[in-house]
Amino acid sequence: MKKINITETVLRDANQSLIATRMSFEQFAPIIKELDNAGYHSLECWGGATFDSCLRYLNEDPWERLSKIKAIAKKTPLQMLLRGQNILGYKHYPDDVVRRFIKMAVYHGIDIIRIFDALNDFDNIKVAMDETKKQGAHAQGTIVYTVSPIHDVENYTNLAKKLENMGADSICIKDMAGLMMPNIAYNVVKSIKEAVNIPVYLHSHCTNGLAEMTYLKAVEAGVDGIDCAISSFSSGTAQPPTETMHQALVSAGYDTNLNLDSLTKINNFFKPVREYFIENGRLDPKVLTPNPEGLLNQIPGGMLSNMISQLKAQNSIDKLDAVLEEVPKVRKDLGYPPLVTPMSQMVGTQATVNVLTGERYKMILKEVKAYCRGEYGKAPGKIDEEVFKKALGNDTPLKVRYADTLEPAFEKTKEKLKDVVTSEEDILSYLAFPEVAMEFFKNRTKNPTIEQTRRETMSQPI
Repeated sequence: MKKINITETVLRDANQSLIATRMSFEQFAPIIKELDNAGYHSLECWGGATFDSCLRYLNEDPWERLSKIKAIAKKTPLQMLLRGQNILGYKHYPDDVVRRFIKMAVYHGIDIIRIFDALNDFDNIKVAMDETKKQGAHAQGTIVYTVSPIHDVENYTNLAKKLENMGADSICIKDMAGLMMPNIAYNVVKSIKEAVNIPVYLHSHCTNGLAEMTYLKAVEAGVDGIDCAISSFSSGTAQPPTETMHQALVSAGYDTNLNLDSLTKINNFFKPVREYFIENGRLDPKVLTPNPEGLLNQIPGGMLSNMISQLKAQNSIDKLDAVLEEVPKVRKDLGYPPLVTPMSQMVGTQATVNVLTGERYKMILKEVKAYCRGEYGKAPGKIDEEVFKKALGNDTPLKVRYADTLEPAFEKTKEKLKDVVTSEEDILSYLAFPEVAMEFFKNRTKNPTIEQTRRETMSQPI
């Protein structure tokens, strides 16, 4: 009987996708022990937007939050999502910062790090992969899934081989926009499983109403694990429901290692939490409904809402259809980048500018210029020559990895903050989100109890 590993996302991706990562530690702390005993392959609980949200909205130290989860969940591996050289932000960091961040994440309890790059440029994840393995954690190399003329079964299989050759302990196919058709999932997973000797996982979202079917076909093709969310925080823009997938797989003759009684307790615990967020307006029932139009325009929900707000700010919401038409053209011009952060924001904003100015590329975003220069990595396909020339002007494209041009930043920042912070974690928080972290530090010092607890949780003072 083949075992299908199930990762629970309620503490990270489901939380992020449905309620913008607003669940505080106190709101889920009482159920961590049950989560730990349910038989999950891993609990995804950190990374992604959790770090920023803790500092910006929840007045929680993200490092302390991770340590507190680990203190209770002692059996089940804790998992995080890391944007390679971008860590958890939107810009590239020097290698010394990437290495120190990973070392500290493992120190506080992370066991599995899912590492991806928005362009599938693996030069941008090699340092993170190397440090993850050095720290004794599981390095899960990730392939970002998208749909374009250059992204096919052969392309994804070659990427998987590269990850295995880089030393990945496992591979994740990350379908962040829920675009993967069931038959494509079968073909991609089957091809990758025949080409590599390490476990293969699939991550998707129910955004377009496909994920459950896609998961089942992937399982039939030999996938080793899938991401699910406990049913009260599942579906819509989140993942398929854990209990449903568990029962469907068990009835088909697979073993998930999950305890249904535990899953029922977990779901019952989160039901009132969900109601709380519905009542306060944070959980909009609209995000729980599939939006299959995304299969046509391939625009993730966050990207669409961003474009709508940009157009409203310019009193040009009547231009939305024109912008939606322009998005795939810009994406093609830029070599078919996957529409994931930061590329989704970049492509969407450039398309909006093209329409509002009435002339394509009359004004080119500085981020698009940086992309054409190579600061975000290698474009998946060929960038349109005219756009490339216009973007670069007299500048020349990079011939090296962008991070190689960056000066080490940790020691310099440590010196800068010597009168402000007392731990390495604080320095890393500041490097990730400077203004937000400084505000958090100020608020924290006003509460002696919080400060004392934090000191007991943090690593040795610097």
